[in-house]
Amino acid sequence: MRASINRPPTPNPDEEPEKELSVQEIINIKLIESGEKEKLMELLRERLIECGWRDEMKALCRAYARKKGRNNVTVDDLVQVITPKGRATVPDSVKAELLQRIRSFLTSVPLEAL
Repeated sequence: MRASINRPPTPNPDEEPEKELSVQEIINIKLIESGEKEKLMELLRERLIECGWRDEMKALCRAYARKKGRNNVTVDDLVQVITPKGRATVPDSVKAELLQRIRSFLTSVPLEAL
């Protein structure tokens, strides 16, 4: 491999065989290339704000900061404590809507592309 101070090492095709991408990685690439991933992210933001989830997470963060003391809390602490609660409280209707949009996207993509 060749390396540089300003960029990561460039793989040498002779040194490493190209690894096969998983189906999940291929789908992710297709979502990004088509711009659908950004649309899904925006839809998720909108739905979480509409249902009050975002305000609930803000309140949890504030409560945790008050409990521990504002100067004793880091972003990493908040992420570690709040993430499991946040994931568990995303409404099923929001999850179902996103899943339906992803399924629709997958049916519109040619099978050869996957």
